[in-house]
Amino acid sequence: MTTSAFADLNALRDAATRELDAAVDAAALEAWRVAYLGRSGKITGVLRGIAAVPADQRRVFGAAANEIKVALEQRFEARQADLERGALSALASDAIDITLPGRPVDMGRLHPTTIVIREICGIFQSMGFQVVEGPEVEWDKYNFEALNIPKDHPARDKWDTIWVDANKDVEGRFTTLLRTHNSPMQARVMETNQPPIRVVVPGKCFRYEATDATHESQFFQVEGLVVDEGVSFANLKHTLYEFARRLFGGDRKVRFRCDFFPFVEPGVDMSIDCFKCGGRDPACRICRGSGWIEIMGAGMVHPNVLRNVGYDPARVSGFAFGMGPERIAMLKYGIDDIRLFYANDIRFLRQF
Repeated sequence: MTTSAFADLNALRDAATRELDAAVDAAALEAWRVAYLGRSGKITGVLRGIAAVPADQRRVFGAAANEIKVALEQRFEARQADLERGALSALASDAIDITLPGRPVDMGRLHPTTIVIREICGIFQSMGFQVVEGPEVEWDKYNFEALNIPKDHPARDKWDTIWVDANKDVEGRFTTLLRTHNSPMQARVMETNQPPIRVVVPGKCFRYEATDATHESQFFQVEGLVVDEGVSFANLKHTLYEFARRLFGGDRKVRFRCDFFPFVEPGVDMSIDCFKCGGRDPACRICRGSGWIEIMGAGMVHPNVLRNVGYDPARVSGFAFGMGPERIAMLKYGIDDIRLFYANDIRFLRQF
């Protein structure tokens, strides 16, 4: 009986040692302590059962049991210290030195097109205009017909339209498209509002054309419209001159030349004097030596456009204008390729 008791005690010690060495975290270590050294633990149970050992062997057995208990307690404390040191080392490797300066946070930036659109709209808002937006998927009715460009009119070829095959008329022609300009909002605004009207319309346009340094298949436009009684070409000139002065500088000169747009009559293109060379450098890459930079098209709203929305051309008149923010951004920032606006090159975008 005594030999068996000693053998069981040694087996218990070996098992406890193996399990203690296998404990890899504080939870496992605590579970081991409860299982072997706790009030109901196995070592405690052995010590409480000494009375079952023969009296002549009780002293030797008790001493052996206490020795094992002390050895396991010491081993437990050593194992606990090892795990704590390992945890501290792991924390130290991820420690934050609060005396170091904070790491800079990369902030998002506005796209150069967005910067210019906001600047353009802000100038016109300060002159009493409202900013409105329209749909990018448009009806033929608003993109062409309401703007004095009926079906089969040769002027339609100018816009290289991207048609959407979702809807057709009775003759089998497509009636839905990706808007080719922002002028459809002229008709939409006048159709639902009565004069006076002063609006600017920023938005993206689409055309089916090859891309190069000065052309893109998608681009932004800012369209403007003024309709009221007694609006004249003098009002157009004054408004656009004031815009150019605020955007490009107070000493700018403005030039208007005749141009054709189906929805205005008369139509003009507007240019400003070259702010880089002043027309004195034949090799200037901005004005190419001409001294003038075209920035927009404009004109008096065609009477047919007014009639199409129910206005009386004899009572009201108006003017419209349109410009490309990317082109203006290219002029302001010296950008020589419009494709850079849509290439998503971080090196380019970080400059703004």
